[in-house]
Amino acid sequence: MIEISPEIITWIMLGGILVGVLTGYPLAIVIGAVGLVAGYIVWGGNIGVVFHQRIFDIITNFIILAIPLFVFMGTMLERSGITEKLYDALYLWLGAFRGGLAIATVLIGTVMAACVGIITASVTMLSIIALPSMVRRGYSKSLASGSVCAGGVLGILIPPSIMLVIYGPMANISVGKLFMAAFPAGLVLSGLYIAYITFVCLFQPKMAPGVPPEEIAAVSFIKKTIMLVTALFPPGLLITAVLGTIFFGVATPTEAAGVGAFTVTLLALAYRKLNWQILKETALTTVKICSMILFIGTMSFVFTGVFLGAGGGKVVANYILAAPGGRWGAFVIIMFISFILGMFIDWLGIVFIMVPIITPVGEALGFDSLWFAMMICVNLQMSFMTPPFAVAIFICRGTAPPESGVTTGDIIRGVIPFVLLIMVAIGLFIAFPQVILWLPSVMIK
Repeated sequence: MIEISPEIITWIMLGGILVGVLTGYPLAIVIGAVGLVAGYIVWGGNIGVVFHQRIFDIITNFIILAIPLFVFMGTMLERSGITEKLYDALYLWLGAFRGGLAIATVLIGTVMAACVGIITASVTMLSIIALPSMVRRGYSKSLASGSVCAGGVLGILIPPSIMLVIYGPMANISVGKLFMAAFPAGLVLSGLYIAYITFVCLFQPKMAPGVPPEEIAAVSFIKKTIMLVTALFPPGLLITAVLGTIFFGVATPTEAAGVGAFTVTLLALAYRKLNWQILKETALTTVKICSMILFIGTMSFVFTGVFLGAGGGKVVANYILAAPGGRWGAFVIIMFISFILGMFIDWLGIVFIMVPIITPVGEALGFDSLWFAMMICVNLQMSFMTPPFAVAIFICRGTAPPESGVTTGDIIRGVIPFVLLIMVAIGLFIAFPQVILWLPSVMIK
Protein backbone atom coordinates (compact mmCIF):
# COMPACT_ATOMS: atom_id res chain seq x y z
CA MET A 1 0.00 0.00 0.00
CA ILE A 2 1.39 3.40 -1.06
CA GLU A 3 0.12 6.83 -0.05
CA ILE A 4 -0.78 8.51 -3.35
CA SER A 5 -3.10 11.38 -4.26
CA PRO A 6 -6.33 10.77 -6.19
CA GLU A 7 -5.07 12.98 -9.02
CA ILE A 8 -1.94 10.90 -9.56
CA ILE A 9 -3.75 7.56 -9.41
CA THR A 10 -6.34 8.93 -11.87
CA TRP A 11 -3.72 9.78 -14.46
CA ILE A 12 -1.87 6.51 -13.84
CA MET A 13 -5.02 4.50 -14.54
CA LEU A 14 -6.20 6.51 -17.53
CA GLY A 15 -2.70 6.60 -18.97
CA GLY A 16 -2.32 2.87 -18.42
CA ILE A 17 -5.47 2.15 -20.45
CA LEU A 18 -4.33 4.45 -23.26
CA VAL A 19 -0.91 2.82 -23.51
CA GLY A 20 -2.37 -0.69 -23.25
CA VAL A 21 -4.96 -0.11 -25.98
CA LEU A 22 -2.39 1.46 -28.32
CA THR A 23 -0.10 -1.56 -27.91
CA GLY A 24 -2.86 -3.78 -29.29
CA TYR A 25 -3.59 -5.97 -26.26
CA PRO A 26 -7.23 -7.09 -25.80
CA LEU A 27 -9.26 -4.47 -23.96
CA ALA A 28 -10.35 -6.79 -21.13
CA ILE A 29 -6.75 -7.76 -20.30
CA VAL A 30 -5.61 -4.13 -20.37
CA ILE A 31 -8.43 -2.94 -18.11
CA GLY A 32 -8.02 -5.82 -15.68
CA ALA A 33 -4.24 -5.40 -15.46
CA VAL A 34 -4.46 -1.64 -14.87
CA GLY A 35 -7.14 -2.17 -12.22
CA LEU A 36 -5.06 -4.84 -10.49
CA VAL A 37 -1.86 -2.76 -10.39
CA ALA A 38 -3.61 0.44 -9.33
CA GLY A 39 -5.65 -1.45 -6.73
CA TYR A 40 -2.53 -3.00 -5.25
CA ILE A 41 -0.93 0.46 -5.03
CA VAL A 42 -3.97 1.85 -3.19
CA TRP A 43 -5.09 -1.10 -1.01
CA GLY A 44 -2.25 -3.58 -1.06
CA GLY A 45 -3.28 -7.24 -0.62
CA ASN A 46 -6.92 -6.29 -0.04
CA ILE A 47 -7.35 -5.82 -3.79
CA GLY A 48 -8.24 -9.53 -4.00
CA VAL A 49 -11.37 -8.87 -1.93
CA VAL A 50 -12.34 -6.00 -4.24
CA PHE A 51 -11.83 -8.16 -7.32
CA HIS A 52 -13.94 -10.98 -5.91
CA GLN A 53 -16.79 -8.75 -4.76
CA ARG A 54 -17.01 -6.73 -7.99
CA ILE A 55 -16.94 -9.81 -10.24
CA PHE A 56 -19.51 -11.59 -8.06
CA ASP A 57 -21.82 -8.56 -8.17
CA ILE A 58 -21.91 -8.35 -11.95
CA ILE A 59 -22.25 -12.03 -12.78
CA THR A 60 -25.12 -12.44 -10.29
CA ASN A 61 -27.02 -9.37 -11.54
CA PHE A 62 -30.49 -10.47 -12.68
CA ILE A 63 -30.61 -7.90 -15.51
CA ILE A 64 -27.34 -9.20 -17.01
CA LEU A 65 -29.08 -12.56 -17.52
CA ALA A 66 -30.98 -10.90 -20.39
CA ILE A 67 -27.77 -10.62 -22.44
CA PRO A 68 -27.43 -14.29 -23.50
CA LEU A 69 -31.17 -14.49 -24.11
CA PHE A 70 -31.19 -11.44 -26.40
CA VAL A 71 -28.03 -12.61 -28.17
CA PHE A 72 -29.63 -16.02 -28.74
CA MET A 73 -32.76 -14.28 -30.05
CA GLY A 74 -30.83 -12.14 -32.51
CA THR A 75 -28.63 -14.99 -33.70
CA MET A 76 -31.58 -17.33 -34.23
CA LEU A 77 -33.48 -14.59 -36.08
CA GLU A 78 -30.51 -14.13 -38.42
CA ARG A 79 -30.88 -17.78 -39.47
CA SER A 80 -34.68 -17.88 -39.59
CA GLY A 81 -35.19 -16.49 -43.12
CA ILE A 82 -37.52 -13.71 -41.91
CA THR A 83 -35.26 -10.92 -43.18
CA GLU A 84 -35.10 -12.29 -46.73
CA LYS A 85 -38.90 -12.41 -47.00
CA LEU A 86 -39.24 -8.88 -45.66
CA TYR A 87 -36.68 -7.56 -48.13
CA ASP A 88 -38.44 -9.29 -51.02
CA ALA A 89 -41.73 -7.65 -50.01
CA LEU A 90 -40.25 -4.15 -49.59
CA TYR A 91 -38.33 -4.59 -52.84
CA LEU A 92 -41.62 -4.93 -54.71
CA TRP A 93 -43.18 -1.93 -52.94
CA LEU A 94 -40.27 0.53 -53.03
CA GLY A 95 -37.96 -0.73 -55.78
CA ALA A 96 -39.52 1.41 -58.54
CA PHE A 97 -38.68 4.65 -56.69
CA ARG A 98 -35.27 6.30 -56.92
CA GLY A 99 -33.44 5.29 -53.77
CA GLY A 100 -36.23 2.85 -52.93
CA LEU A 101 -33.91 -0.08 -52.26
CA ALA A 102 -31.73 2.04 -49.96
CA ILE A 103 -34.86 3.19 -48.10
CA ALA A 104 -36.01 -0.44 -47.88
CA THR A 105 -32.60 -1.32 -46.43
CA VAL A 106 -32.96 1.29 -43.67
CA LEU A 107 -36.54 0.15 -42.98
CA ILE A 108 -35.43 -3.46 -42.68
CA GLY A 109 -32.61 -2.35 -40.39
CA THR A 110 -35.18 -0.53 -38.25
CA VAL A 111 -37.56 -3.48 -38.05
CA MET A 112 -34.76 -5.97 -37.41
CA ALA A 113 -33.27 -3.65 -34.78
CA ALA A 114 -36.45 -4.13 -32.77
CA CYS A 115 -35.91 -7.88 -32.97
CA VAL A 116 -32.15 -8.45 -32.93
CA GLY A 117 -30.30 -6.21 -30.43
CA ILE A 118 -26.76 -6.76 -31.81
CA ILE A 119 -25.26 -5.01 -34.82
CA THR A 120 -23.19 -7.96 -35.98
CA ALA A 121 -26.31 -9.83 -37.05
CA SER A 122 -28.03 -6.74 -38.52
CA VAL A 123 -25.12 -5.47 -40.62
CA THR A 124 -24.26 -8.99 -41.76
CA MET A 125 -27.82 -9.69 -42.91
CA LEU A 126 -28.09 -6.40 -44.81
CA SER A 127 -24.63 -6.79 -46.38
CA ILE A 128 -25.53 -10.20 -47.73
CA ILE A 129 -29.13 -9.51 -48.77
CA ALA A 130 -29.46 -5.81 -49.66
CA LEU A 131 -26.00 -4.62 -50.70
CA PRO A 132 -25.54 -6.89 -53.77
CA SER A 133 -29.08 -6.10 -54.96
CA MET A 134 -28.43 -2.35 -54.86
CA VAL A 135 -25.01 -2.52 -56.52
CA ARG A 136 -26.32 -4.85 -59.23
CA ARG A 137 -28.99 -2.29 -60.13
CA GLY A 138 -26.55 0.59 -60.50
CA TYR A 139 -26.71 2.17 -57.05
CA SER A 140 -23.72 4.20 -55.88
CA LYS A 141 -21.55 1.85 -53.85
CA SER A 142 -21.09 4.56 -51.22
CA LEU A 143 -24.81 5.16 -50.81
CA ALA A 144 -25.55 1.43 -50.78
CA SER A 145 -22.88 0.54 -48.19
CA GLY A 146 -23.66 3.62 -46.09
CA SER A 147 -27.33 2.61 -45.96
CA VAL A 148 -26.36 -0.91 -44.90
CA CYS A 149 -24.09 0.30 -42.09
CA ALA A 150 -26.46 3.00 -40.81
CA GLY A 151 -29.51 0.73 -40.96
CA GLY A 152 -27.64 -2.15 -39.33
CA VAL A 153 -26.20 -0.05 -36.52
CA LEU A 154 -29.71 0.88 -35.37
CA GLY A 155 -29.74 -2.61 -33.83
CA ILE A 156 -27.59 -1.44 -30.94
CA LEU A 157 -29.95 1.47 -30.09
CA ILE A 158 -33.53 0.40 -30.81
CA PRO A 159 -34.60 -2.10 -28.13
CA PRO A 160 -34.08 -4.88 -27.33
CA SER A 161 -30.52 -3.57 -27.32
CA ILE A 162 -27.62 -5.27 -25.58
CA MET A 163 -26.12 -1.82 -25.00
CA LEU A 164 -29.16 -0.72 -23.01
CA VAL A 165 -29.22 -3.95 -21.00
CA ILE A 166 -25.65 -3.22 -19.94
CA TYR A 167 -26.10 0.54 -19.54
CA GLY A 168 -29.00 0.22 -17.08
CA PRO A 169 -27.15 -1.51 -14.21
CA MET A 170 -24.04 0.64 -14.78
CA ALA A 171 -26.08 3.85 -14.36
CA ASN A 172 -28.69 2.44 -11.95
CA ILE A 173 -31.47 3.21 -14.44
CA SER A 174 -34.43 0.96 -15.25
CA VAL A 175 -33.66 -1.03 -18.40
CA GLY A 176 -37.36 -0.98 -19.25
CA LYS A 177 -37.39 2.83 -19.24
CA LEU A 178 -34.21 2.88 -21.33
CA PHE A 179 -35.97 0.63 -23.85
CA MET A 180 -38.95 2.96 -24.07
CA ALA A 181 -36.71 6.05 -24.38
CA ALA A 182 -34.54 4.49 -27.07
CA PHE A 183 -37.45 3.46 -29.28
CA PRO A 184 -38.45 6.99 -30.43
CA ALA A 185 -34.78 8.00 -30.57
CA GLY A 186 -34.09 5.17 -32.99
CA LEU A 187 -37.15 6.00 -35.08
CA VAL A 188 -35.99 9.63 -35.39
CA LEU A 189 -32.60 8.43 -36.64
CA SER A 190 -34.28 6.07 -39.10
CA GLY A 191 -36.47 8.93 -40.34
CA LEU A 192 -33.46 11.20 -40.84
CA TYR A 193 -31.66 8.47 -42.81
CA ILE A 194 -34.68 7.95 -45.09
CA ALA A 195 -35.09 11.72 -45.58
CA TYR A 196 -31.42 12.03 -46.54
CA ILE A 197 -31.62 9.17 -49.06
CA THR A 198 -34.79 10.66 -50.58
CA PHE A 199 -33.21 14.12 -50.84
CA VAL A 200 -29.95 12.88 -52.38
CA CYS A 201 -31.69 10.66 -54.92
CA LEU A 202 -34.02 13.50 -55.89
CA PHE A 203 -31.13 15.75 -56.92
CA GLN A 204 -28.68 13.02 -57.98
CA PRO A 205 -30.86 10.36 -59.60
CA LYS A 206 -27.87 8.51 -61.05
CA MET A 207 -26.84 7.48 -57.52
CA ALA A 208 -29.91 5.27 -57.13
CA PRO A 209 -31.89 4.40 -60.28
CA GLY A 210 -35.28 2.79 -59.92
CA VAL A 211 -35.89 -0.87 -60.64
CA PRO A 212 -37.38 -1.40 -64.14
CA PRO A 213 -41.18 -0.96 -63.86
CA GLU A 214 -41.91 -4.20 -65.71
CA GLU A 215 -40.05 -6.13 -63.00
CA ILE A 216 -42.36 -4.68 -60.35
CA ALA A 217 -45.51 -4.84 -62.48
CA ALA A 218 -45.12 -8.59 -62.90
CA VAL A 219 -46.52 -9.00 -59.37
CA SER A 220 -50.12 -7.94 -58.70
CA PHE A 221 -51.09 -5.41 -56.02
CA ILE A 222 -52.94 -8.05 -54.01
CA LYS A 223 -49.98 -10.42 -54.04
CA LYS A 224 -47.58 -7.63 -53.03
CA THR A 225 -49.88 -6.71 -50.14
CA ILE A 226 -50.12 -10.31 -48.95
CA MET A 227 -46.33 -10.66 -49.16
CA LEU A 228 -45.81 -7.50 -47.09
CA VAL A 229 -48.36 -8.43 -44.42
CA THR A 230 -47.04 -11.96 -44.03
CA ALA A 231 -43.44 -10.68 -43.96
CA LEU A 232 -44.24 -8.11 -41.27
CA PHE A 233 -46.22 -10.48 -39.06
CA PRO A 234 -43.26 -12.46 -37.57
CA PRO A 235 -41.18 -9.41 -36.56
CA GLY A 236 -44.37 -7.72 -35.34
CA LEU A 237 -45.12 -10.74 -33.17
CA LEU A 238 -41.57 -10.75 -31.82
CA ILE A 239 -41.61 -7.00 -31.07
CA THR A 240 -44.93 -7.38 -29.25
CA ALA A 241 -43.64 -10.37 -27.29
CA VAL A 242 -40.61 -8.42 -26.05
CA LEU A 243 -41.37 -4.68 -25.97
CA GLY A 244 -45.11 -5.06 -25.46
CA THR A 245 -44.71 -7.13 -22.32
CA ILE A 246 -42.21 -4.59 -20.92
CA PHE A 247 -44.30 -1.52 -21.78
CA PHE A 248 -47.47 -2.88 -20.20
CA GLY A 249 -45.64 -4.07 -17.10
CA VAL A 250 -46.29 -7.75 -17.76
CA ALA A 251 -42.61 -8.78 -17.67
CA THR A 252 -39.22 -7.46 -16.67
CA PRO A 253 -36.60 -7.04 -19.45
CA THR A 254 -34.98 -10.32 -18.42
CA GLU A 255 -38.29 -12.19 -18.51
CA ALA A 256 -39.15 -10.53 -21.83
CA ALA A 257 -35.80 -11.70 -23.20
CA GLY A 258 -36.78 -15.27 -22.35
CA VAL A 259 -40.14 -14.81 -24.08
CA GLY A 260 -38.37 -13.37 -27.13
CA ALA A 261 -35.87 -16.24 -27.32
CA PHE A 262 -38.71 -18.77 -27.13
CA THR A 263 -40.81 -16.89 -29.71
CA VAL A 264 -38.01 -16.60 -32.29
CA THR A 265 -37.29 -20.32 -31.89
CA LEU A 266 -40.93 -21.08 -32.71
CA LEU A 267 -40.73 -18.72 -35.72
CA ALA A 268 -37.61 -20.49 -36.99
CA LEU A 269 -39.48 -23.78 -36.59
CA ALA A 270 -42.47 -22.38 -38.51
CA TYR A 271 -40.16 -21.25 -41.33
CA ARG A 272 -38.61 -24.75 -41.38
CA LYS A 273 -35.18 -23.34 -40.55
CA LEU A 274 -34.80 -24.99 -37.15
CA ASN A 275 -32.60 -28.07 -37.09
CA TRP A 276 -29.84 -29.46 -34.92
CA GLN A 277 -27.09 -27.71 -36.90
CA ILE A 278 -28.77 -24.28 -36.66
CA LEU A 279 -29.44 -24.76 -32.94
CA LYS A 280 -25.83 -25.76 -32.31
CA GLU A 281 -24.42 -22.82 -34.31
CA THR A 282 -26.76 -20.39 -32.54
CA ALA A 283 -25.83 -21.70 -29.10
CA LEU A 284 -22.10 -21.59 -29.92
CA THR A 285 -22.32 -18.02 -31.24
CA THR A 286 -24.27 -16.99 -28.13
CA VAL A 287 -21.59 -18.47 -25.85
CA LYS A 288 -18.77 -16.74 -27.77
CA ILE A 289 -20.41 -13.31 -27.79
CA CYS A 290 -21.53 -13.49 -24.15
CA SER A 291 -18.11 -14.71 -23.01
CA MET A 292 -16.52 -11.66 -24.62
CA ILE A 293 -19.11 -9.31 -23.11
CA LEU A 294 -18.80 -10.77 -19.61
CA PHE A 295 -14.99 -10.87 -19.73
CA ILE A 296 -14.83 -7.19 -20.67
CA GLY A 297 -17.65 -6.44 -18.24
CA THR A 298 -16.09 -8.09 -15.19
CA MET A 299 -12.68 -6.51 -15.79
CA SER A 300 -14.24 -3.10 -16.43
CA PHE A 301 -16.38 -3.41 -13.30
CA VAL A 302 -13.25 -4.13 -11.29
CA PHE A 303 -11.46 -1.19 -12.90
CA THR A 304 -14.26 1.27 -12.11
CA GLY A 305 -14.45 -0.06 -8.55
CA VAL A 306 -10.76 0.72 -8.04
CA PHE A 307 -11.00 4.01 -9.94
CA LEU A 308 -13.97 5.33 -7.96
CA GLY A 309 -12.66 3.93 -4.68
CA ALA A 310 -9.35 5.72 -5.18
CA GLY A 311 -11.10 9.04 -5.77
CA GLY A 312 -10.70 9.11 -9.55
CA GLY A 313 -14.39 9.77 -10.11
CA LYS A 314 -14.28 12.98 -8.08
CA VAL A 315 -11.15 14.12 -9.92
CA VAL A 316 -12.80 13.64 -13.32
CA ALA A 317 -16.04 15.25 -12.10
CA ASN A 318 -14.16 18.31 -10.82
CA TYR A 319 -12.38 18.74 -14.16
CA ILE A 320 -15.61 18.50 -16.13
CA LEU A 321 -17.66 20.68 -13.78
CA ALA A 322 -14.98 23.37 -13.98
CA ALA A 323 -15.24 23.54 -17.77
CA PRO A 324 -16.08 26.92 -19.33
CA GLY A 325 -19.60 27.38 -20.63
CA GLY A 326 -21.44 26.08 -17.58
CA ARG A 327 -23.51 22.90 -17.73
CA TRP A 328 -23.68 22.87 -21.54
CA GLY A 329 -19.95 23.37 -21.82
CA ALA A 330 -19.46 20.36 -19.57
CA PHE A 331 -22.04 18.42 -21.60
CA VAL A 332 -20.15 19.15 -24.83
CA ILE A 333 -16.92 17.91 -23.25
CA ILE A 334 -18.56 14.65 -22.14
CA MET A 335 -20.03 14.10 -25.61
CA PHE A 336 -16.72 14.91 -27.29
CA ILE A 337 -14.82 12.49 -25.03
CA SER A 338 -17.38 9.76 -25.77
CA PHE A 339 -17.06 10.43 -29.50
CA ILE A 340 -13.24 10.26 -29.45
CA LEU A 341 -13.21 7.13 -27.29
CA GLY A 342 -15.59 5.51 -29.75
CA MET A 343 -12.96 5.85 -32.47
CA PHE A 344 -10.45 3.75 -30.53
CA ILE A 345 -12.27 1.61 -27.93
CA ASP A 346 -15.07 -0.92 -28.22
CA TRP A 347 -18.45 0.38 -27.02
CA LEU A 348 -18.46 -2.25 -24.27
CA GLY A 349 -15.42 -0.68 -22.65
CA ILE A 350 -16.94 2.80 -22.91
CA VAL A 351 -20.22 1.74 -21.30
CA PHE A 352 -18.63 -0.33 -18.55
CA ILE A 353 -15.94 2.24 -17.72
CA MET A 354 -17.37 5.64 -18.61
CA VAL A 355 -20.98 5.32 -17.51
CA PRO A 356 -20.36 4.84 -13.74
CA ILE A 357 -18.03 7.86 -13.86
CA ILE A 358 -20.07 10.32 -15.96
CA THR A 359 -23.56 9.47 -14.67
CA PRO A 360 -23.04 11.28 -11.34
CA VAL A 361 -21.57 14.19 -13.30
CA GLY A 362 -24.70 14.40 -15.45
CA GLU A 363 -26.87 14.45 -12.34
CA ALA A 364 -24.67 17.14 -10.78
CA LEU A 365 -25.14 19.22 -13.92
CA GLY A 366 -28.91 18.97 -13.49
CA PHE A 367 -29.68 16.76 -16.50
CA ASP A 368 -32.43 14.15 -16.42
CA SER A 369 -30.61 10.83 -15.98
CA LEU A 370 -32.71 9.05 -18.62
CA TRP A 371 -32.25 11.81 -21.20
CA PHE A 372 -28.53 11.99 -20.43
CA ALA A 373 -28.21 8.22 -20.89
CA MET A 374 -29.89 8.42 -24.30
CA MET A 375 -27.51 11.18 -25.38
CA ILE A 376 -24.57 8.89 -24.64
CA CYS A 377 -26.20 5.93 -26.40
CA VAL A 378 -27.04 7.95 -29.51
CA ASN A 379 -23.50 9.35 -29.48
CA LEU A 380 -22.10 5.82 -29.40
CA GLN A 381 -23.98 5.10 -32.65
CA MET A 382 -21.19 7.05 -34.32
CA SER A 383 -18.50 4.81 -32.81
CA PHE A 384 -19.57 1.94 -35.10
CA MET A 385 -18.97 4.08 -38.20
CA THR A 386 -15.93 6.19 -37.29
CA PRO A 387 -12.50 4.67 -38.11
CA PRO A 388 -10.14 3.31 -37.02
CA PHE A 389 -12.34 1.23 -34.66
CA ALA A 390 -15.42 1.15 -36.89
CA VAL A 391 -17.07 -2.23 -36.35
CA ALA A 392 -19.90 -1.71 -38.85
CA ILE A 393 -17.46 -0.76 -41.62
CA PHE A 394 -15.35 -3.86 -41.13
CA ILE A 395 -18.37 -6.18 -40.87
CA CYS A 396 -19.82 -4.72 -44.07
CA ARG A 397 -16.48 -5.02 -45.86
CA GLY A 398 -15.94 -8.57 -44.65
CA THR A 399 -19.41 -9.88 -45.49
CA ALA A 400 -20.06 -8.01 -48.75
CA PRO A 401 -19.95 -10.47 -51.67
CA PRO A 402 -16.68 -10.04 -53.64
CA GLU A 403 -18.57 -9.62 -56.92
CA SER A 404 -20.14 -6.41 -55.59
CA GLY A 405 -16.74 -4.70 -55.79
CA VAL A 406 -17.36 -2.62 -52.65
CA THR A 407 -14.14 -1.30 -51.09
CA THR A 408 -13.39 0.04 -47.61
CA GLY A 409 -13.08 3.51 -49.15
CA ASP A 410 -16.60 3.22 -50.60
CA ILE A 411 -17.99 2.31 -47.19
CA ILE A 412 -16.18 5.11 -45.36
CA ARG A 413 -17.42 7.70 -47.86
CA GLY A 414 -20.87 6.25 -47.55
CA VAL A 415 -21.14 6.42 -43.75
CA ILE A 416 -19.93 10.04 -43.35
CA PRO A 417 -23.36 11.62 -44.11
CA PHE A 418 -25.04 9.24 -41.67
CA VAL A 419 -22.54 10.12 -38.92
CA LEU A 420 -23.41 13.79 -39.49
CA LEU A 421 -27.12 12.91 -39.27
CA ILE A 422 -26.52 11.35 -35.85
CA MET A 423 -25.08 14.70 -34.76
CA VAL A 424 -28.22 16.40 -36.11
CA ALA A 425 -30.35 13.96 -34.10
CA ILE A 426 -28.44 14.81 -30.92
CA GLY A 427 -29.20 18.47 -31.58
CA LEU A 428 -32.90 17.66 -32.02
CA PHE A 429 -33.00 15.71 -28.76
CA ILE A 430 -31.36 18.63 -26.96
CA ALA A 431 -33.95 21.04 -28.39
CA PHE A 432 -36.90 18.66 -27.86
CA PRO A 433 -36.10 16.35 -24.89
CA GLN A 434 -39.71 15.14 -24.67
CA VAL A 435 -39.13 13.10 -27.84
CA ILE A 436 -37.14 10.79 -25.58
CA LEU A 437 -38.91 11.28 -22.27
CA TRP A 438 -42.59 11.05 -23.22
CA LEU A 439 -42.94 7.30 -23.84
CA PRO A 440 -41.20 6.24 -20.57
CA SER A 441 -43.48 8.68 -18.70
CA VAL A 442 -46.63 6.82 -19.84
CA MET A 443 -45.11 3.37 -19.38
CA ILE A 444 -47.05 1.08 -17.03
CA LYS A 445 -44.81 0.19 -14.12
